[in-house]
Amino acid sequence: MAKTQTRYKCQSCGYISASYLGRCPNCGAWNQFEKEVQEVKKASTKQTASRLISATGLNQAVNLSKVKAEKESRIPTKFTELNRVLGGGIVPGSLVLIGGDPGIGKSTLMLQIMATLADDHKVLYVSGEESASQIKLRADRLGVGNSGMYLYPETNMNNIRDQIDDLKPDFVVIDSIQTMNEPSLDSMVGSASQVREVTSELMHIAKIDQITIFVIGHVTKEGAIAGPKILEHMVDTVLYFEGDEHHAYRILHSVKNRFGAANEIGMFEMENTGLKEVTNPSSIFLDERLPNSTGSCVAVSLEGTRPILAEVQALVAPTAFGYAKRTTSGIDYNKAALLLAVLEKRGNLMLQNQDAYITTTGGIKLTEPAIDLAVVMAVSSSYKNAEIPSEDCFIGEVGLTGEVRRVNKIESRIAEAEKVGFKRIFIPKFNMQKKFASLGIEVIPVATVAQALKLVFG
Repeated sequence: MAKTQTRYKCQSCGYISASYLGRCPNCGAWNQFEKEVQEVKKASTKQTASRLISATGLNQAVNLSKVKAEKESRIPTKFTELNRVLGGGIVPGSLVLIGGDPGIGKSTLMLQIMATLADDHKVLYVSGEESASQIKLRADRLGVGNSGMYLYPETNMNNIRDQIDDLKPDFVVIDSIQTMNEPSLDSMVGSASQVREVTSELMHIAKIDQITIFVIGHVTKEGAIAGPKILEHMVDTVLYFEGDEHHAYRILHSVKNRFGAANEIGMFEMENTGLKEVTNPSSIFLDERLPNSTGSCVAVSLEGTRPILAEVQALVAPTAFGYAKRTTSGIDYNKAALLLAVLEKRGNLMLQNQDAYITTTGGIKLTEPAIDLAVVMAVSSSYKNAEIPSEDCFIGEVGLTGEVRRVNKIESRIAEAEKVGFKRIFIPKFNMQKKFASLGIEVIPVATVAQALKLVFG
């Protein structure tokens, strides 16, 4: 009988140990080690595929200056928002991972996309969670019930592999990766080893057969893809489909993309007939803005290469206890606490005895430093009970000494604000250029938080 070897692997980082450990010494995660039993194979005397390729001269070291750069071909979809996130379209032979909370709309999104691609390409939709009749009912509701895609409800990777070899599709969807089973492994379905081996097999199929494979994966409570972290390093592109359960809007953003820029976002709206593209997200976040209200300010944020105007709201009220409360939604808590401290020290606002509530509207999350000035102005507006003109918007990173620091891609931000209809925009002094004087929007440079407060509130 073949010899077997028992080892324990961390599901978070892939660290291997000869014995079980409660805490991973590599990543520090607790209770993440899983037992794996492997068959010990003797070293083969036959040439491997790589050696055979090297012997024929097909895979040799090449000087970088002599390598011919070939631009990858892309297949554009009918969803311009998806094309934007992927970097212009789908790259043949790529492996794309789409993660998101259960019920957020991942299957709906992929069904709509694959239905449009099935008009000109052969598409195979592999479902491990639903039957063919269930998918048919959803497709009829979405208006794509007459699509020419192929449905295959299966979880066994051996059968899926044979089906791909027989059908030879151009696109494959795996829904979801946590339900797929590699029969050669003894571990249970959905475990870290199963997810890792299935993904490895799918990557092999995608690269060898030049088949584009979309893999759907659920996320954990912490917001990470369920399974080992190494899963995200194996695929070509990682997309997250997110949204607030209380809002109809969904955001598809790229965390990793080997064929385009990361951190790009695409906006969708969930309707009864499926997902609808939102081509102008700035208007969505500003439509319900209340005029002549205090504590409201518009920030010009950059998500990937797309500028978005979003409303930042703040409410400052005297605290009823000895310790002032800070609450945020859509903005990092530590960032908000830092900006409040800067306001108190550099803006002469007595906030230590004031509760502060800061949020972004529409369920969007703003993380880049360029929104700092808008947060500062919203808090100041609520504290002073003085409104900010509805035609004003703000860009700038705020430092600990109260300075307003430069940001990148200032031209595209100003152009978006002008397109939406704003009359004035406050930007960092070091971003100011002479050509801005001829624009249809007044560009006002500010060097410090104190200067910005004086210009707006007097």
